[in-house]
Amino acid sequence: MTRASIPVPPGFVVRTAAFERFLGTLEKEEQIRPKVEALGSDQLEEITALSKTLRARLESSPLPDDVRSELLAAHTELCGAGPGSPVAVRSSATTEDAEDASFAGLQDTYLWVKDAQSTLKYVRSCWASLYSVPSIAYRRKHGLPESGVAMAVVIQRMVNARTAGVMFTRSPLTGDRSVVTIEGSWGLGSAVVGGEVTPDRFVIAKITGEISVRDISDKHIQHLPAPNGGVADVETPEHLRRAPCLSDAEIIALRDIARRVERHYGRPQDIEWAIDQSGDIVLLQSRPETVWSSKDRAPVAKPAENPLQHVMKIFGGRR
Repeated sequence: MTRASIPVPPGFVVRTAAFERFLGTLEKEEQIRPKVEALGSDQLEEITALSKTLRARLESSPLPDDVRSELLAAHTELCGAGPGSPVAVRSSATTEDAEDASFAGLQDTYLWVKDAQSTLKYVRSCWASLYSVPSIAYRRKHGLPESGVAMAVVIQRMVNARTAGVMFTRSPLTGDRSVVTIEGSWGLGSAVVGGEVTPDRFVIAKITGEISVRDISDKHIQHLPAPNGGVADVETPEHLRRAPCLSDAEIIALRDIARRVERHYGRPQDIEWAIDQSGDIVLLQSRPETVWSSKDRAPVAKPAENPLQHVMKIFGGRR
């Protein structure tokens, strides 16, 4: 999105090569991936036990020296040498947004991380979350080979969001590709993504800009930065609870950006966005929309030994 001149917060990526280096060092002592592949999707007790062991191991093991030094240098370049420039540490597994499977959201993301040493810690926590119970169970259910699974970590400057949420470049309810659906609430978008608040919802036509749906919710809480890092649940002030979190101009601007992102990727998108305290819109993430796209790929009729049977059904058996 940065290359396409779409507004995103500055940041850097800890590439999968760093994860592979880290995991390779651990596997010299004791195998990890073969143990996961040996499990069946129905072995929940065994998956839970292995997950606990692997996560503790990854979170407590030291980073390779060169990976650690490169991470610290990149963090200093992004944030400066002192505190005061919090970042988000976001998981990005290599196969989580595949066309035939999506386990996005099963790995961890950490917000408002305030210093370099905490960033190093949470990079390991992101890597470890690749072995969470839901993530392992999902991969075993779908038979994904562990050799094809790795973890990149996106580290971005935090956006002090006034309003944030998600938007879809087709209706998540009907699959209609002529509209953009926007959901948002006050504060950081984690409250919307995590389902902790019922967001406002707007449906807007891609071409005409007509806003056909305005569902304004009682947004009783918002996520705000906690003083010592992380995110806190805070009661929304009474005058904002039932007030729209977006103006019409902001809805139109989000629609315009959504159309650019969809054109850039050439397919419907599921987008996380934020509006900072100065009113600037930034995008935090975009991934392929999978629910309706998978339905689009499904055949409209069952295979038939004789293709003419489909023709006869269309004509209702008329002679």
